[in-house]
Amino acid sequence: MLAIIVTSHGEFSRGILQSAEMIFGKTQKVVAVPLAAKEGVEDLVSHYRLAIQEMQPNDGVLFLVDLWGGSPFNAASRIVAEHPDQYGLLAGLNLPMLIEALALQQQPLADVIPHLERAAQGGIRHLDLQMDTGDDDLL
Repeated sequence: MLAIIVTSHGEFSRGILQSAEMIFGKTQKVVAVPLAAKEGVEDLVSHYRLAIQEMQPNDGVLFLVDLWGGSPFNAASRIVAEHPDQYGLLAGLNLPMLIEALALQQQPLADVIPHLERAAQGGIRHLDLQMDTGDDDLL
């Protein structure tokens, strides 16, 4: 089973994981690791290593982070670089991405990452009331 670390600036990671579990159900080998205001990359690296040790992953680790290039991303990229065949990293965390990740924990990491990219992008949509879609269920 793929272990998942959900991480963000502040408490967003805890909140989105709580929301995902409301929809998906209770999870295994998934942990939220928030970045506190006075913490930095080195603190996160330590938090990540502890989370990995506690989850004891058999099939790899997937980091889902809020922003490309932010501290959670930079800390995770260090750890992923140490285990590039077993660990993966995706930025742009959103709820559709996380729910799909939970549903795909039994799949190989190499298959999960491209699927999650599509799920995250597909979760971004807009409501255009000017366009007649023929779907009367919208309102």
